[in-house]
Amino acid sequence: MEANATETRVPQDVARYPFDLIVVGAGINGAGIARDAAMRGLKVLLLDKGDIASGTTSWSTRLIHGGLRYLEYYEFYLVWESLSEREKLLRIAPHLVKPLPFMVPIYESSKRGPTLVGLGMFMYDALSPSKSMRRHKMLSREEVIERAPGLNTEGLVGAALYYDGQAEYAERLAVENAVSAHEHGAVVLTYAEAEGLIVEDGAVVGVEFEDVLSGTKHEARAPVTVNVAGPWVDQVLDRMRPDEERLIGGTKGSHLIVDPFPGAPETAMYVEARRDGRPYFIVPWNGRYLIGTTDIRYEGDVDLVIADDDEIDYLIEETNSVIPEANLTRDKVLFTYSGVRPLPYQPEGSTSAVTRSHIIHDHAKEEPRIGGLISIVGGKLTTYRNLSRQTVDRVYKKLGQEVPRSRTAAVPLPGGETSDFARFSADFKLTSGLTDDLAERLLRLYGTRAPDVLAEAGDDPSLRVPLAANFTLETGIIGAEVLYALRRELAATLRDVLLRRTMVGMGPKVGLDVDQAAAKIAVQYLGWASERAAREVAEFRDYVRRYKPRDLRELQPAGA
Repeated sequence: MEANATETRVPQDVARYPFDLIVVGAGINGAGIARDAAMRGLKVLLLDKGDIASGTTSWSTRLIHGGLRYLEYYEFYLVWESLSEREKLLRIAPHLVKPLPFMVPIYESSKRGPTLVGLGMFMYDALSPSKSMRRHKMLSREEVIERAPGLNTEGLVGAALYYDGQAEYAERLAVENAVSAHEHGAVVLTYAEAEGLIVEDGAVVGVEFEDVLSGTKHEARAPVTVNVAGPWVDQVLDRMRPDEERLIGGTKGSHLIVDPFPGAPETAMYVEARRDGRPYFIVPWNGRYLIGTTDIRYEGDVDLVIADDDEIDYLIEETNSVIPEANLTRDKVLFTYSGVRPLPYQPEGSTSAVTRSHIIHDHAKEEPRIGGLISIVGGKLTTYRNLSRQTVDRVYKKLGQEVPRSRTAAVPLPGGETSDFARFSADFKLTSGLTDDLAERLLRLYGTRAPDVLAEAGDDPSLRVPLAANFTLETGIIGAEVLYALRRELAATLRDVLLRRTMVGMGPKVGLDVDQAAAKIAVQYLGWASERAAREVAEFRDYVRRYKPRDLRELQPAGA
Protein backbone atom coordinates (compact mmCIF):
# COMPACT_ATOMS: atom_id res chain seq x y z
CA MET A 1 0.00 0.00 0.00
CA GLU A 2 2.67 2.49 1.10
CA ALA A 3 4.89 1.74 -1.88
CA ASN A 4 2.10 2.74 -4.24
CA ALA A 5 1.02 5.83 -2.31
CA THR A 6 2.45 8.30 -4.82
CA GLU A 7 0.98 6.44 -7.79
CA THR A 8 -2.59 6.96 -6.61
CA ARG A 9 -2.34 10.69 -6.01
CA VAL A 10 -3.33 11.63 -9.57
CA PRO A 11 -6.81 10.46 -10.64
CA GLN A 12 -6.58 7.93 -13.48
CA ASP A 13 -9.07 9.87 -15.61
CA VAL A 14 -7.51 13.30 -15.06
CA ALA A 15 -6.78 13.72 -18.78
CA ARG A 16 -10.41 13.02 -19.72
CA TYR A 17 -12.13 14.88 -16.91
CA PRO A 18 -14.04 17.98 -18.12
CA PHE A 19 -12.49 20.62 -15.86
CA ASP A 20 -13.78 24.16 -16.27
CA LEU A 21 -10.69 25.72 -14.73
CA ILE A 22 -7.08 24.78 -14.04
CA VAL A 23 -5.26 26.87 -11.43
CA VAL A 24 -1.45 26.70 -11.47
CA GLY A 25 -0.03 27.72 -8.10
CA ALA A 26 -1.40 26.91 -4.63
CA GLY A 27 -0.23 29.93 -2.70
CA ILE A 28 -2.80 32.07 -0.95
CA ASN A 29 -4.08 33.51 -4.24
CA GLY A 30 -4.27 30.22 -6.11
CA ALA A 31 -5.93 28.46 -3.17
CA GLY A 32 -8.34 31.38 -2.84
CA ILE A 33 -9.23 31.26 -6.54
CA ALA A 34 -9.80 27.49 -6.37
CA ARG A 35 -12.05 27.87 -3.34
CA ASP A 36 -14.14 30.65 -4.84
CA ALA A 37 -14.52 28.84 -8.16
CA ALA A 38 -15.43 25.50 -6.56
CA MET A 39 -17.96 27.17 -4.25
CA ARG A 40 -19.65 28.69 -7.30
CA GLY A 41 -19.89 25.26 -8.95
CA LEU A 42 -16.97 25.16 -11.38
CA LYS A 43 -14.98 21.94 -11.87
CA VAL A 44 -11.52 22.94 -10.68
CA LEU A 45 -8.03 21.46 -10.75
CA LEU A 46 -5.46 23.12 -8.46
CA LEU A 47 -1.79 22.30 -9.14
CA ASP A 48 1.44 23.27 -7.43
CA LYS A 49 4.98 22.03 -7.98
CA GLY A 50 5.45 22.06 -4.22
CA ASP A 51 3.07 22.15 -1.29
CA ILE A 52 0.23 24.53 -0.55
CA ALA A 53 1.69 27.88 0.57
CA SER A 54 5.27 26.68 0.13
CA GLY A 55 6.31 29.81 -1.77
CA THR A 56 5.74 33.52 -1.20
CA THR A 57 2.82 32.96 1.18
CA SER A 58 5.23 31.44 3.71
CA TRP A 59 7.65 34.36 3.46
CA SER A 60 5.38 37.31 4.23
CA THR A 61 5.46 39.53 7.32
CA ARG A 62 2.19 37.81 8.29
CA LEU A 63 0.13 40.97 8.55
CA ILE A 64 -3.43 41.61 7.43
CA HIS A 65 -3.18 45.33 6.97
CA GLY A 66 -4.32 48.28 4.93
CA GLY A 67 -0.85 49.27 3.84
CA LEU A 68 -0.31 52.54 5.65
CA ARG A 69 2.68 53.45 3.50
CA TYR A 70 0.65 53.02 0.28
CA LEU A 71 -0.90 56.40 1.09
CA GLU A 72 2.44 58.02 0.20
CA TYR A 73 2.05 56.69 -3.35
CA TYR A 74 -1.62 57.81 -3.58
CA GLU A 75 -2.85 54.22 -3.83
CA PHE A 76 -6.04 55.10 -2.02
CA TYR A 77 -8.10 52.35 -3.61
CA LEU A 78 -5.57 49.73 -2.55
CA VAL A 79 -5.71 50.99 1.04
CA TRP A 80 -9.52 50.99 1.00
CA GLU A 81 -9.62 47.52 -0.56
CA SER A 82 -7.11 46.18 1.98
CA LEU A 83 -8.97 47.60 4.96
CA SER A 84 -12.26 46.24 3.62
CA GLU A 85 -10.74 42.78 3.17
CA ARG A 86 -9.18 42.94 6.63
CA GLU A 87 -12.67 43.17 8.12
CA LYS A 88 -13.92 40.20 6.11
CA LEU A 89 -10.99 38.03 7.15
CA LEU A 90 -11.53 38.89 10.80
CA ARG A 91 -15.05 37.45 10.38
CA ILE A 92 -14.40 34.35 8.27
CA ALA A 93 -11.16 33.28 9.99
CA PRO A 94 -11.33 34.46 13.62
CA HIS A 95 -8.84 31.78 14.70
CA LEU A 96 -6.20 32.87 12.19
CA VAL A 97 -6.66 36.64 11.84
CA LYS A 98 -6.64 38.83 14.93
CA PRO A 99 -6.30 42.53 15.76
CA LEU A 100 -2.84 43.80 16.64
CA PRO A 101 -1.84 47.24 17.98
CA PHE A 102 1.00 49.08 16.20
CA MET A 103 3.10 52.02 17.29
CA VAL A 104 4.88 54.36 14.88
CA PRO A 105 7.62 56.21 16.81
CA ILE A 106 8.45 59.68 15.46
CA TYR A 107 11.90 61.22 15.85
CA GLU A 108 13.34 64.62 15.01
CA SER A 109 15.29 62.92 12.22
CA SER A 110 12.26 61.10 10.80
CA LYS A 111 11.25 61.78 7.21
CA ARG A 112 7.65 61.88 8.35
CA GLY A 113 6.93 64.27 11.20
CA PRO A 114 3.92 64.31 13.58
CA THR A 115 1.76 66.36 11.21
CA LEU A 116 2.31 64.09 8.22
CA VAL A 117 1.96 60.90 10.29
CA GLY A 118 -1.21 62.25 11.91
CA LEU A 119 -2.68 63.11 8.50
CA GLY A 120 -1.88 59.61 7.27
CA MET A 121 -3.54 58.09 10.32
CA PHE A 122 -6.65 60.23 9.81
CA MET A 123 -6.90 59.07 6.19
CA TYR A 124 -6.30 55.47 7.24
CA ASP A 125 -9.23 55.62 9.67
CA ALA A 126 -11.41 57.41 7.11
CA LEU A 127 -10.75 54.78 4.42
CA SER A 128 -11.72 51.88 6.67
CA PRO A 129 -15.28 50.83 5.72
CA SER A 130 -15.82 49.24 9.13
CA LYS A 131 -15.10 50.50 12.60
CA SER A 132 -14.45 47.16 14.34
CA MET A 133 -10.98 48.33 15.34
CA ARG A 134 -10.20 51.33 17.49
CA ARG A 135 -9.23 54.57 15.79
CA HIS A 136 -5.68 55.84 15.93
CA LYS A 137 -4.29 57.96 18.74
CA MET A 138 -1.36 60.36 18.64
CA LEU A 139 0.91 59.95 21.67
CA SER A 140 3.16 62.48 23.34
CA ARG A 141 6.79 61.73 24.08
CA GLU A 142 5.90 60.95 27.71
CA GLU A 143 3.08 58.61 26.71
CA VAL A 144 5.38 56.76 24.31
CA ILE A 145 8.03 56.25 26.98
CA GLU A 146 5.38 54.93 29.39
CA ARG A 147 4.04 52.45 26.83
CA ALA A 148 7.39 51.42 25.37
CA PRO A 149 10.15 52.19 27.88
CA GLY A 150 12.75 50.32 25.83
CA LEU A 151 12.59 52.76 22.91
CA ASN A 152 15.52 55.02 22.15
CA THR A 153 14.50 58.40 23.59
CA GLU A 154 17.15 60.49 21.84
CA GLY A 155 15.28 62.86 19.55
CA LEU A 156 11.95 61.13 20.29
CA VAL A 157 9.04 63.46 19.55
CA GLY A 158 6.01 61.18 19.97
CA ALA A 159 4.26 58.34 18.21
CA ALA A 160 1.06 57.19 16.58
CA LEU A 161 -0.86 54.20 17.92
CA TYR A 162 -3.16 52.38 15.53
CA TYR A 163 -4.62 48.91 14.95
CA ASP A 164 -4.30 46.41 12.12
CA GLY A 165 -4.49 42.64 11.77
CA GLN A 166 -2.07 39.75 12.07
CA ALA A 167 -2.14 36.27 10.53
CA GLU A 168 0.48 34.48 12.61
CA TYR A 169 0.10 31.39 10.47
CA ALA A 170 -0.38 32.71 6.94
CA GLU A 171 0.31 29.20 5.64
CA ARG A 172 -2.82 27.94 7.33
CA LEU A 173 -4.95 30.58 5.62
CA ALA A 174 -3.89 29.05 2.31
CA VAL A 175 -4.27 25.48 3.59
CA GLU A 176 -7.82 26.13 4.78
CA ASN A 177 -8.72 27.71 1.42
CA ALA A 178 -7.36 24.63 -0.36
CA VAL A 179 -9.14 22.25 2.03
CA SER A 180 -12.39 24.15 1.49
CA ALA A 181 -11.90 24.01 -2.28
CA HIS A 182 -11.35 20.25 -2.01
CA GLU A 183 -14.47 19.84 0.12
CA HIS A 184 -16.42 21.71 -2.57
CA GLY A 185 -15.26 19.28 -5.25
CA ALA A 186 -11.94 20.68 -6.49
CA VAL A 187 -9.09 18.29 -7.27
CA VAL A 188 -6.00 19.49 -5.40
CA LEU A 189 -2.64 18.08 -6.49
CA THR A 190 0.49 19.20 -4.71
CA TYR A 191 3.95 18.25 -6.00
CA ALA A 192 2.51 18.44 -9.51
CA GLU A 193 4.73 20.65 -11.64
CA ALA A 194 3.31 22.36 -14.72
CA GLU A 195 5.80 21.60 -17.47
CA GLY A 196 3.97 23.18 -20.35
CA LEU A 197 0.74 24.72 -21.53
CA ILE A 198 -1.28 22.84 -24.14
CA VAL A 199 -2.07 25.23 -27.01
CA GLU A 200 -4.48 24.32 -29.80
CA ASP A 201 -5.73 26.72 -32.49
CA GLY A 202 -4.37 29.73 -30.64
CA ALA A 203 -5.94 28.85 -27.31
CA VAL A 204 -4.56 27.41 -24.10
CA VAL A 205 -6.67 24.31 -23.49
CA GLY A 206 -4.78 22.64 -20.68
CA VAL A 207 -1.59 21.88 -18.84
CA GLU A 208 1.05 19.16 -19.05
CA PHE A 209 2.39 18.31 -15.60
CA GLU A 210 4.62 15.88 -13.77
CA ASP A 211 3.83 14.19 -10.47
CA VAL A 212 7.07 15.12 -8.73
CA LEU A 213 6.72 12.35 -6.14
CA SER A 214 6.32 9.51 -8.63
CA GLY A 215 7.87 10.92 -11.77
CA THR A 216 4.77 10.15 -13.86
CA LYS A 217 3.66 12.55 -16.62
CA HIS A 218 0.08 13.71 -17.05
CA GLU A 219 -2.06 16.27 -18.78
CA ALA A 220 -5.33 17.95 -17.87
CA ARG A 221 -7.64 20.05 -19.98
CA ALA A 222 -9.92 22.99 -19.31
CA PRO A 223 -11.16 25.97 -21.36
CA VAL A 224 -9.51 28.39 -18.90
CA THR A 225 -6.16 28.19 -17.11
CA VAL A 226 -5.11 30.70 -14.46
CA ASN A 227 -1.38 31.06 -13.94
CA VAL A 228 -1.00 32.27 -10.36
CA ALA A 229 2.47 30.88 -9.71
CA GLY A 230 3.77 34.00 -7.98
CA PRO A 231 7.49 34.54 -8.70
CA TRP A 232 7.32 31.57 -11.09
CA VAL A 233 4.66 33.10 -13.38
CA ASP A 234 7.14 33.79 -16.18
CA GLN A 235 8.63 30.30 -15.85
CA VAL A 236 5.20 28.77 -16.39
CA LEU A 237 4.79 30.89 -19.51
CA ASP A 238 8.29 30.48 -20.94
CA ARG A 239 7.71 27.34 -23.00
CA MET A 240 4.79 28.96 -24.78
CA ARG A 241 5.97 32.57 -25.04
CA PRO A 242 9.75 32.67 -24.50
CA ASP A 243 10.18 35.87 -26.53
CA GLU A 244 7.49 37.90 -24.80
CA GLU A 245 8.17 40.61 -22.24
CA ARG A 246 8.47 39.41 -18.66
CA LEU A 247 5.61 40.06 -16.26
CA ILE A 248 7.32 39.58 -12.88
CA GLY A 249 10.05 41.76 -11.39
CA GLY A 250 10.20 40.38 -7.89
CA THR A 251 11.79 42.00 -4.88
CA LYS A 252 13.32 40.03 -2.05
CA GLY A 253 12.17 40.39 1.55
CA SER A 254 13.97 38.85 4.52
CA HIS A 255 12.97 38.43 8.16
CA LEU A 256 14.64 37.50 11.44
CA ILE A 257 13.07 35.55 14.32
CA VAL A 258 14.43 36.23 17.81
CA ASP A 259 13.47 35.41 21.39
CA PRO A 260 11.99 38.21 23.52
CA PHE A 261 14.81 40.62 24.28
CA PRO A 262 15.48 43.45 26.77
CA GLY A 263 13.33 46.44 25.91
CA ALA A 264 11.14 44.43 23.54
CA PRO A 265 7.83 46.26 22.96
CA GLU A 266 4.47 44.79 23.88
CA THR A 267 2.94 46.30 20.75
CA ALA A 268 4.16 45.89 17.19
CA MET A 269 6.51 48.62 16.01
CA TYR A 270 6.41 50.23 12.58
CA VAL A 271 9.80 51.89 12.46
CA GLU A 272 11.65 54.11 10.00
CA ALA A 273 15.14 52.73 9.44
CA ARG A 274 17.83 55.30 10.21
CA ARG A 275 20.16 54.11 7.46
CA ASP A 276 17.81 54.57 4.51
CA GLY A 277 14.45 55.77 5.85
CA ARG A 278 12.66 52.58 4.78
CA PRO A 279 9.89 51.43 7.14
CA TYR A 280 10.17 47.98 8.69
CA PHE A 281 8.41 46.03 11.47
CA ILE A 282 9.27 44.63 14.88
CA VAL A 283 6.31 42.37 15.60
CA PRO A 284 5.38 40.08 18.50
CA TRP A 285 4.87 36.76 16.73
CA ASN A 286 4.39 33.15 17.74
CA GLY A 287 5.74 33.76 21.26
CA ARG A 288 8.78 35.54 19.84
CA TYR A 289 9.59 38.55 17.67
CA LEU A 290 9.59 38.83 13.90
CA ILE A 291 11.76 41.60 12.46
CA GLY A 292 11.57 42.66 8.82
CA THR A 293 11.44 43.17 6.03
CA THR A 294 13.98 44.15 3.41
CA ASP A 295 13.03 45.13 -0.15
CA ILE A 296 15.73 44.34 -2.74
CA ARG A 297 15.43 43.63 -6.45
CA TYR A 298 16.10 39.94 -7.00
CA GLU A 299 17.28 38.10 -10.10
CA GLY A 300 18.47 34.88 -8.44
CA ASP A 301 17.02 31.40 -8.03
CA VAL A 302 13.47 31.80 -6.70
CA ASP A 303 13.53 28.18 -5.53
CA LEU A 304 16.30 28.93 -3.04
CA VAL A 305 15.99 32.37 -1.48
CA ILE A 306 18.11 32.94 1.61
CA ALA A 307 18.60 35.97 3.84
CA ASP A 308 22.00 37.46 3.07
CA ASP A 309 24.41 38.42 5.84
CA ASP A 310 24.05 42.10 4.85
CA GLU A 311 20.28 41.89 5.31
CA ILE A 312 20.65 40.19 8.68
CA ASP A 313 23.15 42.81 9.84
CA TYR A 314 20.90 45.62 8.58
CA LEU A 315 17.86 44.41 10.54
CA ILE A 316 19.94 43.76 13.68
CA GLU A 317 21.59 47.17 13.46
CA GLU A 318 18.32 49.03 12.96
CA THR A 319 16.60 47.19 15.82
CA ASN A 320 19.49 47.88 18.18
CA SER A 321 19.32 51.53 17.15
CA VAL A 322 15.64 51.96 18.02
CA ILE A 323 15.80 49.66 21.09
CA PRO A 324 19.31 50.12 22.56
CA GLU A 325 18.85 47.52 25.31
CA ALA A 326 18.16 44.80 22.74
CA ASN A 327 21.85 44.15 22.01
CA LEU A 328 20.91 41.71 19.28
CA THR A 329 23.68 39.78 17.56
CA ARG A 330 23.72 37.08 14.92
CA ASP A 331 24.03 34.46 17.67
CA LYS A 332 20.67 35.58 19.05
CA VAL A 333 18.85 35.05 15.75
CA LEU A 334 16.87 31.81 16.04
CA PHE A 335 16.31 31.59 12.30
CA THR A 336 15.61 33.69 9.24
CA TYR A 337 13.34 33.37 6.24
CA SER A 338 13.31 35.09 2.91
CA GLY A 339 11.14 35.16 -0.19
CA VAL A 340 10.36 37.03 -3.39
CA ARG A 341 7.34 39.28 -3.88
CA PRO A 342 5.77 38.63 -7.32
CA LEU A 343 5.55 42.33 -8.25
CA PRO A 344 5.14 43.80 -11.74
CA TYR A 345 8.39 44.11 -13.68
CA GLN A 346 9.84 47.58 -13.15
CA PRO A 347 13.62 47.52 -13.63
CA GLU A 348 14.30 51.05 -12.42
CA GLY A 349 13.24 53.37 -9.62
CA SER A 350 12.51 52.74 -5.96
CA THR A 351 11.35 49.25 -5.06
CA SER A 352 8.98 50.80 -2.52
CA ALA A 353 7.24 52.65 -5.36
CA VAL A 354 6.37 49.45 -7.25
CA THR A 355 2.62 48.98 -6.86
CA ARG A 356 1.41 46.29 -4.47
CA SER A 357 -1.92 46.16 -6.27
CA HIS A 358 -2.60 43.02 -8.28
CA ILE A 359 -2.96 42.76 -12.04
CA ILE A 360 -5.23 40.21 -13.73
CA HIS A 361 -3.51 39.77 -17.08
CA ASP A 362 -5.89 38.31 -19.68
CA HIS A 363 -3.57 37.11 -22.43
CA ALA A 364 -6.40 37.01 -24.98
CA LYS A 365 -6.88 40.77 -24.67
CA GLU A 366 -3.22 41.76 -24.84
CA GLU A 367 -1.96 38.88 -26.99
CA PRO A 368 -4.84 38.00 -29.35
CA ARG A 369 -3.10 34.80 -30.50
CA ILE A 370 -3.49 33.35 -27.03
CA GLY A 371 -6.90 32.56 -25.57
CA GLY A 372 -7.97 30.69 -22.46
CA LEU A 373 -5.10 31.96 -20.31
CA ILE A 374 -4.99 34.42 -17.41
CA SER A 375 -1.85 35.29 -15.42
CA ILE A 376 -1.88 36.98 -12.04
CA VAL A 377 0.83 39.53 -11.25
CA GLY A 378 1.26 40.73 -7.68
CA GLY A 379 -1.32 40.25 -4.96
CA LYS A 380 -1.17 40.80 -1.22
CA LEU A 381 -1.97 38.34 1.54
CA THR A 382 -4.58 40.80 2.80
CA THR A 383 -6.45 41.12 -0.50
CA TYR A 384 -6.30 37.50 -1.68
CA ARG A 385 -10.06 37.00 -1.32
CA ASN A 386 -10.97 39.98 -3.49
CA LEU A 387 -8.35 39.05 -6.08
CA SER A 388 -9.90 35.58 -6.14
CA ARG A 389 -13.40 37.00 -6.58
CA GLN A 390 -12.34 39.24 -9.45
CA THR A 391 -10.43 36.41 -11.15
CA VAL A 392 -13.31 33.94 -10.96
CA ASP A 393 -15.66 36.62 -12.30
CA ARG A 394 -13.28 36.93 -15.26
CA VAL A 395 -13.20 33.15 -15.70
CA TYR A 396 -17.00 33.00 -15.96
CA LYS A 397 -16.95 35.73 -18.61
CA LYS A 398 -14.35 33.81 -20.61
CA LEU A 399 -16.55 30.72 -20.32
CA GLY A 400 -19.46 32.76 -21.67
CA GLN A 401 -21.58 32.00 -18.63
CA GLU A 402 -23.62 34.17 -16.31
CA VAL A 403 -21.49 35.19 -13.33
CA PRO A 404 -22.91 33.85 -10.04
CA ARG A 405 -22.19 35.83 -6.92
CA SER A 406 -19.12 34.95 -4.85
CA ARG A 407 -19.90 33.69 -1.34
CA THR A 408 -16.40 33.76 0.14
CA ALA A 409 -16.93 37.01 2.04
CA ALA A 410 -19.71 35.42 4.07
CA VAL A 411 -18.86 31.71 4.31
CA PRO A 412 -16.21 31.08 6.99
CA LEU A 413 -13.07 29.14 6.31
CA PRO A 414 -13.15 25.58 7.72
CA GLY A 415 -11.79 26.55 11.15
CA GLY A 416 -14.02 29.60 11.49
CA GLU A 417 -17.39 27.89 11.30
CA THR A 418 -19.03 29.44 14.36
CA SER A 419 -20.88 32.62 15.23
CA ASP A 420 -19.10 32.89 18.58
CA PHE A 421 -15.50 31.74 18.47
CA ALA A 422 -14.77 32.87 22.03
CA ARG A 423 -17.56 30.67 23.40
CA PHE A 424 -16.53 27.73 21.22
CA SER A 425 -12.97 28.07 22.52
CA ALA A 426 -14.06 28.14 26.14
CA ASP A 427 -16.19 25.03 25.66
CA PHE A 428 -13.36 23.17 23.93
CA LYS A 429 -10.93 23.94 26.73
CA LEU A 430 -13.43 22.58 29.26
CA THR A 431 -14.19 19.36 27.40
CA SER A 432 -11.01 18.44 25.47
CA GLY A 433 -9.17 16.86 28.41
CA LEU A 434 -6.04 18.77 27.36
CA THR A 435 -4.09 21.32 29.33
CA ASP A 436 -5.07 24.89 28.57
CA ASP A 437 -1.87 25.44 26.58
CA LEU A 438 -2.41 22.43 24.35
CA ALA A 439 -6.08 23.25 23.86
CA GLU A 440 -5.18 26.84 23.02
CA ARG A 441 -2.62 25.62 20.52
CA LEU A 442 -5.18 23.52 18.64
CA LEU A 443 -7.67 26.39 18.63
CA ARG A 444 -5.12 28.85 17.23
CA LEU A 445 -4.22 26.48 14.41
CA TYR A 446 -7.43 24.65 13.58
CA GLY A 447 -10.22 26.76 15.07
CA THR A 448 -13.53 24.93 15.18
CA ARG A 449 -11.92 21.83 13.70
CA ALA A 450 -9.78 21.34 16.80
CA PRO A 451 -12.12 18.54 17.98
CA ASP A 452 -11.63 16.80 14.60
CA VAL A 453 -7.88 16.91 15.12
CA LEU A 454 -8.24 15.41 18.58
CA ALA A 455 -10.55 12.73 17.21
CA GLU A 456 -7.60 11.35 15.20
CA ALA A 457 -6.18 10.14 18.53
CA GLY A 458 -9.14 7.82 19.05
CA ASP A 459 -8.59 5.83 22.23
CA ASP A 460 -4.81 6.12 22.04
CA PRO A 461 -3.62 8.50 24.78
CA SER A 462 -0.10 8.60 23.30
CA LEU A 463 -1.45 10.68 20.40
CA ARG A 464 -2.72 13.37 22.76
CA VAL A 465 0.62 14.30 24.31
CA PRO A 466 3.37 16.57 22.90
CA LEU A 467 6.13 15.01 20.84
CA ALA A 468 8.79 17.32 22.29
CA ALA A 469 10.10 16.86 25.83
CA ASN A 470 10.45 20.61 26.36
CA PHE A 471 7.54 22.32 24.65
CA THR A 472 5.71 25.62 24.68
CA LEU A 473 2.26 26.65 23.54
CA GLU A 474 3.74 27.29 20.09
CA THR A 475 5.70 24.03 19.84
CA GLY A 476 3.51 21.49 21.66
CA ILE A 477 2.61 19.43 18.58
CA ILE A 478 0.75 16.23 19.46
CA GLY A 479 0.70 12.99 17.46
CA ALA A 480 -2.92 13.46 16.39
CA GLU A 481 -1.90 16.56 14.44
CA VAL A 482 0.48 14.53 12.29
CA LEU A 483 -2.32 12.14 11.35
CA TYR A 484 -4.79 14.97 10.73
CA ALA A 485 -2.36 16.77 8.42
CA LEU A 486 -1.70 13.68 6.30
CA ARG A 487 -5.26 12.33 6.31
CA ARG A 488 -7.38 15.47 6.24
CA GLU A 489 -5.34 18.49 5.18
CA LEU A 490 -3.70 17.41 1.93
CA ALA A 491 -0.18 17.06 3.34
CA ALA A 492 2.05 14.67 1.39
CA THR A 493 5.44 14.93 3.11
CA LEU A 494 6.91 15.43 6.57
CA ARG A 495 7.97 18.90 5.46
CA ASP A 496 4.32 19.75 4.74
CA VAL A 497 3.28 18.49 8.17
CA LEU A 498 5.87 20.43 10.15
CA LEU A 499 6.11 23.67 8.18
CA ARG A 500 2.62 24.34 6.84
CA ARG A 501 0.09 22.31 8.87
CA THR A 502 1.21 22.02 12.49
CA MET A 503 3.46 25.09 12.14
CA VAL A 504 6.01 23.64 14.58
CA GLY A 505 8.58 24.07 11.82
CA MET A 506 8.27 27.81 12.29
CA GLY A 507 8.94 27.53 16.03
CA PRO A 508 12.24 28.41 17.71
CA LYS A 509 13.88 25.08 16.78
CA VAL A 510 12.27 24.96 13.29
CA GLY A 511 10.93 21.49 14.09
CA LEU A 512 14.35 19.89 14.51
CA ASP A 513 13.36 18.62 17.95
CA VAL A 514 10.26 16.73 16.74
CA ASP A 515 10.91 15.70 13.15
CA GLN A 516 11.96 12.14 13.96
CA ALA A 517 9.08 11.67 16.41
CA ALA A 518 6.59 12.92 13.82
CA ALA A 519 8.00 10.55 11.21
CA LYS A 520 7.64 7.65 13.65
CA ILE A 521 3.94 8.51 14.02
CA ALA A 522 3.56 8.11 10.24
CA VAL A 523 5.41 4.79 10.39
CA GLN A 524 3.30 3.43 13.23
CA TYR A 525 -0.13 4.65 12.14
CA LEU A 526 0.05 5.26 8.38
CA GLY A 527 2.31 2.46 7.24
CA TRP A 528 5.29 4.51 6.13
CA ALA A 529 8.33 2.32 5.59
CA SER A 530 11.22 3.08 7.91
CA GLU A 531 13.32 3.94 4.86
CA ARG A 532 10.79 6.55 3.80
CA ALA A 533 10.68 8.03 7.31
CA ALA A 534 14.47 8.37 7.39
CA ARG A 535 14.47 9.95 3.94
CA GLU A 536 11.73 12.41 4.87
CA VAL A 537 13.60 13.50 8.01
CA ALA A 538 16.81 13.97 6.02
CA GLU A 539 14.99 15.97 3.33
CA PHE A 540 13.30 18.13 5.96
CA ARG A 541 16.60 18.91 7.67
CA ASP A 542 18.25 19.69 4.38
CA TYR A 543 15.40 22.06 3.48
CA VAL A 544 15.45 24.06 6.71
CA ARG A 545 19.14 24.87 6.28
CA ARG A 546 17.98 27.82 4.17
CA TYR A 547 16.56 29.35 7.36
CA LYS A 548 20.06 29.43 8.89
CA PRO A 549 18.63 28.02 12.15
CA ARG A 550 20.75 28.47 15.24
CA ASP A 551 20.03 24.94 16.45
CA LEU A 552 21.21 23.24 13.28
CA ARG A 553 24.84 23.15 14.38
CA GLU A 554 23.81 21.23 17.50
CA LEU A 555 21.81 18.71 15.51
CA GLN A 556 22.58 15.00 15.52
CA PRO A 557 22.49 13.28 12.13
CA ALA A 558 19.07 12.00 11.05
CA GLY A 559 18.40 8.59 12.57
CA ALA A 560 21.06 8.97 15.25
